[in-house]
Amino acid sequence: MIGALRTIGDRVLGRGESSITVPIFDGALKPNQLLEDAEIVAQVDAAEDLAADGDALLVASGDRVLRLVEAGLQEVARFDRPITALCALPDGGIAVALGGREIVVRPRTGGEARSAGPRNAPFRAANAIACLADGRLAVTDGSSSNDCAQWVHDLMGRGASGRLILLDAGKGEAREAARGLEYAFGACALGDEALVSESWRHRLVAVAADGRRRVVLARLPVYPSRLAVAGGGGFWLTAFAARTQLVEFVLRENAFRRRMMREIAPEHWIAPRLRSGQSYLEPMQGAHLRTMGVLKPWAPPRSYGLVIRVSAEGLPRYSLHSRVDGINHGIVAAAEAGGFLYLLAKGPGRLLRLPLATLEKDVAA
Repeated sequence: MIGALRTIGDRVLGRGESSITVPIFDGALKPNQLLEDAEIVAQVDAAEDLAADGDALLVASGDRVLRLVEAGLQEVARFDRPITALCALPDGGIAVALGGREIVVRPRTGGEARSAGPRNAPFRAANAIACLADGRLAVTDGSSSNDCAQWVHDLMGRGASGRLILLDAGKGEAREAARGLEYAFGACALGDEALVSESWRHRLVAVAADGRRRVVLARLPVYPSRLAVAGGGGFWLTAFAARTQLVEFVLRENAFRRRMMREIAPEHWIAPRLRSGQSYLEPMQGAHLRTMGVLKPWAPPRSYGLVIRVSAEGLPRYSLHSRVDGINHGIVAAAEAGGFLYLLAKGPGRLLRLPLATLEKDVAA
């Protein structure tokens, strides 16, 4: 009863979940240009995810898994559908999500196991896989009503059907550990728990084996996505877009939002994108109008590039940015390999890397 009254009060007063305010980039999230200046390793237009196999980097691109070698990207596996998530297994094998609807586990010792998810609730948008401490796989299923490629439909439709599935490939068991998540997109092990990105609520939640949840990091100014374990403890948190007050406002104007979705092409919706500046029909806000041919880096972001270094306690330490006037936007995956931090900028389709040895010094400079 108290929760319902608080919700009604928030709606009347425009506060809490009904507020359209967005936290600013400050403190550990202070902007820089490190991501924009990162080395471009390869152009991989169909890339979806990254994983580290010891010192080697694996890239999921279309229906193939590629390994980064000196000569470039080399094919190591091919599947019958596009890959939507990739995970390197401790024994040297791989696990992939195909079309968002099926998980395939290929151990290094040979053989193959497949799972379509819980028997009565199969996968619809499996978008990330992580190995847990007990040997099971944590799989985030973004939405039960929209495919992976329709993530913007899920956001503007106020979707809240994301799930965390715990998969035991050896026994062929899949169990729903959490449901009702507002777009689950990314997971990694956090002790005995699974840490999950809940994109539309702009937060990270830890889910215990019995389903209990606790908020680890909240009120982010971005839409968080996949997580990757970082050397020295903690993890890398990628963010595929930044929030704006205009999008927050549209999300609360139900009649306008529904009419926009019904009458306007999705690429022209007032909604975050993985890349922008491709069409004069794109919606703009103040400061998006170019003066002297220059787009201001502090303009409201229709697309943005960001990865956050988070401590083992869940506190942001520093961040790497590609600002509004940059190109390396839509960061959806990160992985450490061979002394470098590799990042996938899905907006321009670029595989980027930065040297880990000097990263903290570069951020402080």
